[in-house]
Amino acid sequence: MSKTIKAWRSAILHSVADPAEVGIESSYEYFEDGLLVVEGDRVVALGKAEDLLPTLPADAELTVYQDSLITPGFIDTHIHFPQTDMIASYGEQLLDWLNNYTFPAEKRFADRAHADKVADIFIRELLRNGTTTALVFGTVHKESVDAFFSAAEQRNLRMICGKVLMDRNAPDFLTDTAESAYTDSKELIERWHGKGRLDYAVTPRFAPTSTSEQLHAAARLLKEYPGLYMHTHLSENKKECEWVLELFPECKNYLDVYDQHQLLSERSVFAHGIHLCDQEYERLAETGSAIAFCPTSNLFLGSGFFNLPKAEQHKVNVGLGTDVGAGTSFSILQTLNEAYKVMQMQGAKLHPFKSLYLATLGGARALRLEDRVGSFAEGNEADFVVLDYHATPLLSWRLQQSRTLEETLFVLMTLGDDRTISETWAAGQSVHRRD
Repeated sequence: MSKTIKAWRSAILHSVADPAEVGIESSYEYFEDGLLVVEGDRVVALGKAEDLLPTLPADAELTVYQDSLITPGFIDTHIHFPQTDMIASYGEQLLDWLNNYTFPAEKRFADRAHADKVADIFIRELLRNGTTTALVFGTVHKESVDAFFSAAEQRNLRMICGKVLMDRNAPDFLTDTAESAYTDSKELIERWHGKGRLDYAVTPRFAPTSTSEQLHAAARLLKEYPGLYMHTHLSENKKECEWVLELFPECKNYLDVYDQHQLLSERSVFAHGIHLCDQEYERLAETGSAIAFCPTSNLFLGSGFFNLPKAEQHKVNVGLGTDVGAGTSFSILQTLNEAYKVMQMQGAKLHPFKSLYLATLGGARALRLEDRVGSFAEGNEADFVVLDYHATPLLSWRLQQSRTLEETLFVLMTLGDDRTISETWAAGQSVHRRD
């Protein structure tokens, strides 16, 4: 039985390379009147509508979007689904914020019914904002991860998640042990990793909340199950960095803690990476590890500014993270708005096509998924979003003044938010349609 052919006609834009490596003009493909052709859940063609329309079979399903732009689905390389409960919590920097807000909120996820409810709200918010792939923190509870993966599986989404490992420097109600962390993670890996479009990430919260024994247990899981991700935090806050060196005096720097426990690899993603030395950048690049740039939460918690040009200089893979709930928006568009400001504060510019790359193909490369998502390359999974040029009166008016694609893209990333997403598609199926 042949798979259904579907096609979408609109302005279409996607990244094909990192602008920092190939230059702006060679980094993207744009079709003012384009056609995206999908068979089943895979991209089979992309090009000018006038060239591809005559090639469609008579029974192909054609959807036309007026005054819109289709891009690949957005990729969020760092976000906490249990923190949906306490997004927009006032007045703390990282360590106090964890103790006063995060840990009490995460306690509730021992209750599977609560975890299910929040997982549903969380995924609906992702899709409302055009995010089709995310690397996600659960809590220390197995129930949280089961709830998240169950909700993602129902919608056939490409998602990555893991149970938090935390055996010290946290409330008793949220700590596990090195052995229980290993056993619980192993159970979840065997249940979920590689099931449909789901993958598992071994997830130590951050170095201060794991003993050396537990970090070695994390490395043991990574060795036993090839293809797992490793997801944690790195150098977010100066006091945090000082604390890490007090706890691990034998290590040269923060990253070296993870390195000595064999946690750096091409499938390791470190959130933040604000306060890094050259040696740490070099080691990240050598091991193929990635950084999740989280501008919104870095500003909200007063943590500092991520140095994107330096990461580029060292050829470190970088994706974009909303970091909800220290991040204050699920919107990748709004996160790019903040990223632009972070760069401005450092005397640098974030070009709109670099922003597009970070939100799509760059995120895919950080997650080693560029052969599946992040662009409209032939054979990739059909995850994409439709951006509405008339989503708000201000956006509509401002875009009428736009004279270039670059300007249009920048305006969308500055004024756009969840209202700009008119429809989100995952694996060729509509998973969100704006009312």
